Amino acid sequence: MSLALCCAALSASASNYTPSPEVIQSQKQFSDDRFGIFIHWGIYSMFGQGEWYLNYGPQAEEYKKAAKGFYPAEFNAAEWVSAIKNAGAKYICITTRHHDGFSMWNTAESDYDIVDGTPFGRDILKELSEECLRQGIALHLYYSHLDWVRDDYPQGRTGKTTGRDPGKADWDSYFGFMNRQLTELLTGYGPIRAIWFDGWWDHDEDKTPFNWHLDEQYELIHKLQPSCMVANNHHQNPFPGEDIQIFERDLPGENTAGYSFQDISRLPLETCNTMNGMWGYKILDQNYKDPETLIRYLVKAAGLGTNLLLNIGPQPSGALPAAALERLAEIGKWMKENGETIYETEGSPFAAQSWGTSTRKGNRLFLHVMTPENNAILVPGNVNIKKAFEFRSGKKVRLTKAGDCTVVHLPEHESTPDFIIECEI
Repeated sequence: MSLALCCAALSASASNYTPSPEVIQSQKQFSDDRFGIFIHWGIYSMFGQGEWYLNYGPQAEEYKKAAKGFYPAEFNAAEWVSAIKNAGAKYICITTRHHDGFSMWNTAESDYDIVDGTPFGRDILKELSEECLRQGIALHLYYSHLDWVRDDYPQGRTGKTTGRDPGKADWDSYFGFMNRQLTELLTGYGPIRAIWFDGWWDHDEDKTPFNWHLDEQYELIHKLQPSCMVANNHHQNPFPGEDIQIFERDLPGENTAGYSFQDISRLPLETCNTMNGMWGYKILDQNYKDPETLIRYLVKAAGLGTNLLLNIGPQPSGALPAAALERLAEIGKWMKENGETIYETEGSPFAAQSWGTSTRKGNRLFLHVMTPENNAILVPGNVNIKKAFEFRSGKKVRLTKAGDCTVVHLPEHESTPDFIIECEI
């Protein structure tokens, strides 16, 4: 099928998609949350080389043997969820199956999983889902559309050196396998608020058009759990049937990492980014961003009406890295004091300024002053500010006019990641 026909087929079958009332409610809750934690974890953590290690030379059959030594004795779902909740995050997205094909739950579709394939023998996803439900944290599930170890997955642009037999490619077989696994995830692990796909980009749609039958898969998800949203990290404009738009390593409207070519849609938005440089655990990557940088990125995302999904790569022992825990604690301290200006807010009514951005909640406008050049900032004239005061202390802040713009005179304040002024508009 040509690319045009393939896209036409997808559009014709799914263009009439209208989110259910349940999905619309999930979208609202999702947007209100503003902050989630991404977890990239699998047997690749044992190599300490990041989640793409298998793509760079190892043979799949040798790589898979690592499962026999995977024993994450320090994994504790309650400790994970507590640390994440205390950071002010409202949801977790975990990799259930990454590109190396290893399933982090007790799947009936393969023995290459955390229960059947390792001496650990525990269903970490079951434990995590139960703990999320207990602590009131929403759960999203990452699921890879590509697979570097299964012969029936049609050869794409990656995973060409792992030893798979391209002659055994069988899309119908692979598609059935994925949908049976998704059915397991959506029927055996409690309420799942979103399925987060990745890997569509593995096939070059300009050179080798490939019909992923996303419309059928999305329909299955919405049928199994009517409140479950669909997200796809395909770096394209949203496809019919999707409920969230993802931007990787960039805020909407930016493309510094080379993944965000898409337009900004009306869907709820999410940017995913790393604390250090990698998604999965890499032993040499200790270049963690400082808490101030992470807090400011969260604020900038909120100013664009966007959620931040901030990644952690757990160690092979099942422990969250100490550096990540330290940053979670610092973010949590800030969110405890200032979360009201982030949660349940809309994005700024004006573009980001040199001094920072703003968030809005009804007639309350929060000016997030992060990098002022002097003791005053200029707020664009499309906002009518009636009065202003320091968010934390409640002290009145002086306002003057400069043409149509409002000049906000900054009081003396401590050097913080974000000095917040609340305005009545």
